[in-house]
Amino acid sequence: MISCLQEDKVRLQEELNTTESKQQGLGSTPQSQGTTDLEKHLEILVLENDRLKQELNGSQLRFQQFRASLPTCTDCEHSKENSRLREQMTVLQLELEEKTRQLSELEQHLKDVLQDRAEREERLNKRIRDCHLALAKQSTPGVKYMTKKMEVESSRMKQDLEEAQSRNHYLQEQIGIQRQLLTEQEQQLQDSWRASAQLQAQIMMYEAELEQAQGEMLTALQKMEDEKNQAIEEVFQHARSEMKIVHDNLNGVRMNLLSIQPALKTLTSDYNCLKNHVRDFPCLLQDAVSQTKKEIYQAVEEAKEINQDLLRKYKREMQLRKKCHNELVRLRGNIRVLCRVRPITREDGAGPDNRNVVSFDQDDDAVLYVSHRGKTSMFELDKVFQPYALQADIFREVQALITSCIDGYNVCIFAYGQTGSGKTYTMEGLPEDPGINQRALQHLFGEVAERSTDWDLTITVSMAEIYNETLRNLLAKDPSEKLEIKLSPDGSGQLYVPGLIQIRVQSVDDINKVFELGRVNRATDFTNVNERSSRSHALLIVSVTGINLTSGVRTTGKLNLVDLAGSERVGKSGAEGPRLREAQNINKSLLALGDVICALRSKQPYIPFRNSKLTYLLQDSLSGDSKTLMMVQVSPMEKNVNETICSLKFAQRVRSVELGAAGRRVENQHCSSRQECELESSLSAAQQGRHNSYPGGNIVGKSTAGKRRLVASSELNH
Repeated sequence: MISCLQEDKVRLQEELNTTESKQQGLGSTPQSQGTTDLEKHLEILVLENDRLKQELNGSQLRFQQFRASLPTCTDCEHSKENSRLREQMTVLQLELEEKTRQLSELEQHLKDVLQDRAEREERLNKRIRDCHLALAKQSTPGVKYMTKKMEVESSRMKQDLEEAQSRNHYLQEQIGIQRQLLTEQEQQLQDSWRASAQLQAQIMMYEAELEQAQGEMLTALQKMEDEKNQAIEEVFQHARSEMKIVHDNLNGVRMNLLSIQPALKTLTSDYNCLKNHVRDFPCLLQDAVSQTKKEIYQAVEEAKEINQDLLRKYKREMQLRKKCHNELVRLRGNIRVLCRVRPITREDGAGPDNRNVVSFDQDDDAVLYVSHRGKTSMFELDKVFQPYALQADIFREVQALITSCIDGYNVCIFAYGQTGSGKTYTMEGLPEDPGINQRALQHLFGEVAERSTDWDLTITVSMAEIYNETLRNLLAKDPSEKLEIKLSPDGSGQLYVPGLIQIRVQSVDDINKVFELGRVNRATDFTNVNERSSRSHALLIVSVTGINLTSGVRTTGKLNLVDLAGSERVGKSGAEGPRLREAQNINKSLLALGDVICALRSKQPYIPFRNSKLTYLLQDSLSGDSKTLMMVQVSPMEKNVNETICSLKFAQRVRSVELGAAGRRVENQHCSSRQECELESSLSAAQQGRHNSYPGGNIVGKSTAGKRRLVASSELNH
């Protein structure tokens, strides 16, 4: 065992010696050689850099001297070329400074690398010395001593052997660590050599670039020198030619001066004359301007007077034309057609679909224009109300027509238009701003009070609606009860509705109660087009019965105020289910109304009144025994332009319908014969017509049914 231990110690010593020799070889010869080469190369680079700096300074000095010797020229091409060359020289100087800075950085990096390598070598030598000290402590005499004492102290030998083995194991581990460190040092040394090679390559590249820059600079300087000489020569030649021309011109000027002196005297005299004229010119100009202003003002005043006279004549002619037209409408019995354009509100939103497409004629309130797809269409009606028109303005236009129902005429006013165009607002209005319905009854109350000394007048009101082609009583306890339209049993040919409740009204409170009940029972619902869309045709029937307290003449007048349901396109309104059925019935009834208007317009022998409950109920108002007015409501927005045009075209067709002269329903209880009854009725009607401001009330006509009623009344009285 001792021999094995000695062999292990010898082998460990050999390995340590080998490691030390390798480390010393690596730490001395290559390092010192590499360090010496790098230092020499660095010294060469520093010397070369100093030489380049000296050459650059000399070149700059020569360039400055050359630039100072050049002649001053600001606008010639050579000056521009010199400026360009100076800019190139500045760029080259900047590049040289940049390369010098990079060379300084490389020198600093090389110094850092050498210092780092020296520190690593010092640490490695220290570790090797530590290893030598450890090996010295584990020397051979100790082993010999252990061999001599082996026989005496075998237990101690075993213990020492174990300690030697553990130390041997520790030394092997240290050797492995040193080998690993040695490998790392070799890798770092190789990296240092590669970095040094790269630095040398960069230095060589910078030297080449410096040589190239120096050559370019010398070439540019030589070129500048040549161009300077050429420019000086050209400038000299040009100056010589210019000087010759100047001399020639100077000689010519001298000759001209000699010849100009007589002309100068003439010009001096002319100048003095003009100076006198100029001194007097402001006074002459002021007089001329004043005279011109007076003439212009006089012409403007004359034109203004002529325009005012023409405007007065135009307005007088317009009034006369309207008067003649209204008289013609009354004689023919035409349906008067008014149009109201609703305003665009904030709830309508903004965008191209909501822009205004309706315009008006400022000189004619019966004309409006609709723009659609680049084309403007004109529509002429009896009167057009613009969006800012008030409810009072609307009622003022129909007030005379409403008054005629007290005189025994049948009057019908119905609102027509698409859904959401403002029909219900025009007819019913708001509590604080009522529409035609409430204003009409208030006006009738005023007329009753005014005529109370001569007439006993009674006003009754009924309200009904046509919902899904079903006539319903809006004032009944059960508004869903169906009603029928029948002929009057008295043989007069008039229509009436059995079971329709009539309520006598005498004050505004009575009106409000009736309207509230009818408004609650009327069918309305929400659609995409109108938040509160009427789903039925609403009729307010006002009957006025009067008896003359002096003559006993009995008059019966009826006022039908109709709020038609709006026409709608199902695709736009989004109606479905019950709403779809309602929309279909509404459009069907309005289509039937259009057929009736078409038949009346073409004077066909058969009028299809019975195709719809709406037309059947309006038969009395559309058959020639009534004064009829249609209020067409339109929307001015782009998205509703198709419905607006359709409504206006329908209004024009309605306006051309001739119903004949309206008849007055008058009965005289004291007439003894038919001739006396008819004569008294005609005189009474003529007298009432003189007090009626409605154009259709000046001349009273009688229908066949009215004559039959007068004959029957006179025979019964007789």
